Amino acid sequence: MDAIQQHMLDTCRAARLGEPAPPPPGRHDRKTLRDLYHHWLTHPPTRHQPVRPHSSPSGHSGPSGA
Repeated sequence: MDAIQQHMLDTCRAARLGEPAPPPPGRHDRKTLRDLYHHWLTHPPTRHQPVRPHSSPSGHSGPSGA
């Protein structure tokens, strides 16, 4: 199911329950990207922070468990 189909289902459900319709998908994307860019400009990443390797909660190295 893509975002438009999910939005259509949510809109129908909201109408049936008498609730306000949800915002369309992508409505806040531009503001979110602008906020992230502003945050990146005001809080640039530092090079002295150690990079932690990604590990799964189970301790396995990959999806196959090998």
